[in-house]
Amino acid sequence: MAEKIQFAEKPKANEPWDVAIIGSGPAGFTASIYTTRGAASTIIFAGDKWGGQLMLTTTVDNFPGFPEGVDGPELMSKMREQSERFGAEIIDRNVEVVDFEKKPFEIAAGGKIYGSRTVIIATGSDTRWLGVKGEEKLRGRGVSSCAPCDAPFFKDKNVVVVGGGDSAMEEALVLTKYANKVIIIHRRSEFRASAAMQKRVLNNEKIEVVWNTEIKEFIGEQKLEAIRLLNKKEKKETEIKADGAFVAIGHVPATDIFSGKIDIDEKGNITGLY
Repeated sequence: MAEKIQFAEKPKANEPWDVAIIGSGPAGFTASIYTTRGAASTIIFAGDKWGGQLMLTTTVDNFPGFPEGVDGPELMSKMREQSERFGAEIIDRNVEVVDFEKKPFEIAAGGKIYGSRTVIIATGSDTRWLGVKGEEKLRGRGVSSCAPCDAPFFKDKNVVVVGGGDSAMEEALVLTKYANKVIIIHRRSEFRASAAMQKRVLNNEKIEVVWNTEIKEFIGEQKLEAIRLLNKKEKKETEIKADGAFVAIGHVPATDIFSGKIDIDEKGNITGLY
């Protein structure tokens, strides 16, 4: 067991923290390791679902130090332990409001107000949805964005994955452990995913790929029953039966709580402070 060395100490009562980190993915925990080792008192607002996107991932093959790969949740737990070892305080609550006009800055979370001289924003991103008819209605009733979370519900079922990047490949591969058949719907004629991920997907006999095709509608009343597709080349619409659909078309910056407080571009990316 690692020795519990603490480089940073908590501030005294009514004193602000040196650093507040909003977010608990790899970026947030990495930042905290540097700040605490620099003896800066550090508080991390991890959120009620801490750990970021890697908490929804199975095997991570591209993180240094793990030649055999490592499960996403295991990797994040190790990062959290390391951060705590150096003295970071972790609050598993969502940040509700931030006030950058006051000095020290004020952060509201879990019904309390915290002061900090510095704030590091490491909120990452949220799922990008298609925005098509039936998607919102059937979200959680057949339409999902997390195969590691929901794949067991689709044992021996037929499911669809939407996307062409590494995330989509990962979703499809996870689903093959449970589903009878996995169809990847991609709007282009080739994937954007890494060569290694493509090879694993294209060599899997449970996976079928439908190219140059978009989702037009998710169909169902109480649960997903079918999906309406549009072939972009043939300009032809078809309908297929499906028990589940997993959207993996990327993410959007999770910066809504900072709107009007810092400079954010039209895509939601932070560009600077006021």
